[in-house]
Amino acid sequence: MQNTSMADSATSSLLVILLLVSSLLCICSSQGSTNSLRVTLTHIDADRDDLSPLQIIKRSIQRGKQRHRQFLNGLLMSTQASSGLRTPVEGGDGEFRMGLSIGTPPVPFLAIMDTGSDLIWTQCKPCTACFKQPTPIFDPAQSSSFANVSCSSPLCKKWADTKCGSSCLYSNSYGDGTSTEGFLATETFNFGGSDSESSVPDLGFGCGVNNGGPGLNDGAGIVGLGRGPLSLVSQLHTRQFSYCLTSIGGTNGSSSLFIGSAPSSVQVSNASTTPLLQNPVLPTFYYISLVGISVGRNRLPIPPSWFQLTSDGSGGLIVDSGTTVTLLTEEAYNVLRRYFLAETKLALSGSDNSGLDLCFEIPNGRAKQIEVPELTFHFEGLDLALPPENYMIVDEKMGLACLAMAPAGCCRIMCRSISACRMLLFQQGFVFVFVFFQISCLCA
Repeated sequence: MQNTSMADSATSSLLVILLLVSSLLCICSSQGSTNSLRVTLTHIDADRDDLSPLQIIKRSIQRGKQRHRQFLNGLLMSTQASSGLRTPVEGGDGEFRMGLSIGTPPVPFLAIMDTGSDLIWTQCKPCTACFKQPTPIFDPAQSSSFANVSCSSPLCKKWADTKCGSSCLYSNSYGDGTSTEGFLATETFNFGGSDSESSVPDLGFGCGVNNGGPGLNDGAGIVGLGRGPLSLVSQLHTRQFSYCLTSIGGTNGSSSLFIGSAPSSVQVSNASTTPLLQNPVLPTFYYISLVGISVGRNRLPIPPSWFQLTSDGSGGLIVDSGTTVTLLTEEAYNVLRRYFLAETKLALSGSDNSGLDLCFEIPNGRAKQIEVPELTFHFEGLDLALPPENYMIVDEKMGLACLAMAPAGCCRIMCRSISACRMLLFQQGFVFVFVFFQISCLCA
């Protein structure tokens, strides 16, 4: 048996995963790549001092499973469609907020960072219907840098669900029930800095005047980082972005998003690499190829086909900023649970208050000394041994240490096969660097 302690992991070095896009990316613009932008990210429950780590995780699991259900519903609608039309599937309510400002003079607001959607949008006056937000709603009439997007504009044609009115009208809906309707426009955005390098002019965005749903946890909109043409990374023509998410409830620095070059502290040349995959049915999302899982020295008896992204768009594993714990198919999770339980020498907890399936009791005063089996994810070209804090949530107040993984909650009625369930990867404590290689292209 190969075990590791929580104390041992505290001294481990920062793990960097370089995600490489192997498909062709054409950048057809006279505008060069943006300088590196750094944006501080805040977990949406960071100010909830009344919640323990496991209570925060429980809330995150509920949000993550809602996103997962929407992925599946959108996948089934897309694959069952008789025509070539695809139904857009967007993530929605995420886990991390980013601070930015819009307009001239700048109006600050908070937005959800979302790698599972493509549109940048915020609420705008005059509102037909808007949910509450802690900052003033943006008023385009008060900004000297605001400009409407016409129906004939290339920007308008890049969004699938648009209509032509007095300007380019858009609509979009998300997995958590949030929806937005309004008009596309361009505006100057500032991403957290006080200097001109943090300011980006003429950025296309949705000015939402009819917005519904549960709100965005004090956010006033969403910044999509997906692979679509209107996402932030696509509009900035950057070949690279990265983010580092600190542990929930931790005090070791802040989470950050970097658009452009990776931070100087990250040695990209020494990073472990695995290729990014693209799903033609759900092209927004970032997929990577998981081929197996090991608990301790035991490679789990899970067929690689359970993890594969198939030609009909089912299966696969998504790197998703809006999902906190790793969600696996029921079958894969049950195998992992059985092996992990067999190799863990801690008393199994009977508590059902954590929101997680597999929890152990912590001996008094020994939270940092507990030993758990090593967990390794085997990706294409990369064997990733996870630090315990990436798969164990320790809550000293509740006296529990829980495996930060869960079954996706998918059943045969919802999923046409085992592989129709999607898996999402737990990312706290890693730097994920997304690199897009420009091979060659011709601009018309």
